[in-house]
Amino acid sequence: MPKPNLTHRSWAEPYKIKVVEPVRMTTREYRERAIAEAGYNTFLLRSDDVYIDLLTDSGTNAMSDRQWAGMMIGDEAYAGSRSFYHLEETIRRFYGYQHVVPTHQGRGAEHIISQILIRPGDIIPGNMYFTTTRVHQELAGGKFVDVIIPEAHEPASEHPFKGNVDLGKLEEVLRSNPGRVPYVSVAATVNMAGGQPISLANLRAVRDLTRRHGVLLILDATRVAENAYFNQQRECAWPIARIVHEICSLTDGCTMSAKKDPLANIGGFLALNDEGIAEKARNMVVIYEGLHTYGGMSGRDMEAVAIGIEESVSDEHMHARIGQVQYLGEKLHRWGIPIVLPIGGHGVFLDARAFLPNVAQELCPAQSLAAAIYTDSGVRSMERGIVSAGRDPETGEEHKPRLELVRLAIPRRVYTQAHMDVTAESILSVYTERDRIGGLKFVHEPKYLRFFQARFAPVPVAKEEAAEKRTSPLTVL
Repeated sequence: MPKPNLTHRSWAEPYKIKVVEPVRMTTREYRERAIAEAGYNTFLLRSDDVYIDLLTDSGTNAMSDRQWAGMMIGDEAYAGSRSFYHLEETIRRFYGYQHVVPTHQGRGAEHIISQILIRPGDIIPGNMYFTTTRVHQELAGGKFVDVIIPEAHEPASEHPFKGNVDLGKLEEVLRSNPGRVPYVSVAATVNMAGGQPISLANLRAVRDLTRRHGVLLILDATRVAENAYFNQQRECAWPIARIVHEICSLTDGCTMSAKKDPLANIGGFLALNDEGIAEKARNMVVIYEGLHTYGGMSGRDMEAVAIGIEESVSDEHMHARIGQVQYLGEKLHRWGIPIVLPIGGHGVFLDARAFLPNVAQELCPAQSLAAAIYTDSGVRSMERGIVSAGRDPETGEEHKPRLELVRLAIPRRVYTQAHMDVTAESILSVYTERDRIGGLKFVHEPKYLRFFQARFAPVPVAKEEAAEKRTSPLTVL
């Protein structure tokens, strides 16, 4: 009997399962009807029709027993809730920011900081756009300028820190727009690049540049603990909690969706060091969110977020969280399926351009691929390409990003390795029959953040071409 190989020992998640939620597998015929009724948009599917839900890691986490217990002692006082002060103390301890303004979720914080700092005609440089961040900047009259390094736009590049800022580009933007750059926007990690991290060395250099030019540096801290894991593995050997604090110390404030790293199902905050900006934010939150000591969150939600922040910076937790993402990504990569490399923090990103080279970008290849994966197995993913990029608000022209991706975002502490195997096998099945997948066209296009509610239809092609392909709702007809 062969002996097991003990040079590489297996590891297991640092938790055990207490509660389960039943899910069901549907038939292919059922899924074909469901995706057609949803306009080939996975956001419009009913969750009951989804088998493995990798649409997003936002608000889909499994909370711990400590978080659920904390919710039982949430203080629902309208003013001065002790749960707010617990949250404020936790943010000061782990992130270091002095002033905390709670919001209902991350985009509430994005809205407030954009309205306070941006004036019409301003320029906001950042390490690749994010959908909600950019739309709030544009609604305030600003224009986002991408200053991420070129490698971030190359799916096959294995640069270890593809979230880094191109310092030359940033300095040029700052030098060419004196008085018109209210702040530099930096994400850790960069979602639209495939969950790619920014290095501490690069962030320190960005900090030096912004100080020389008298410009604020605002962090999207949504996945800062995941970024810290990559810093730990590739740059320094500090504990994740120390790296998180260091990242935040290099910035003037942050927006946070507590639905990601902090392991909660709802919530967010704006955290700042400048008292004057914080006072304006407290004034605005009363208008748009709620009183400054709850800001759209219940007391029980604030307790869950505070406890989740502490759990998120555990080395053991983050090793298991990123490990599950790596497991799925490495399996797909071994099978030759094109994905973004290195494998990111919160999900695996399929390179839809390489996956479907015969589908033009104007025909939404990533959207088509996400719909095809759902039809095959009931696994729900989402598009991160031309649909998510939207249109230029001034010209109406399509933004055409170099990256055309399908994101398989993995909720924290929700799925097992067996779910990852099912997902990988479904993608392999779709890949082997990829020539049967055609494009999609818009039949309903919302003005803002269109990827959430847009509807599509298959694109007609010549009959002789269609005859070469097996008929299916996702085959170009």
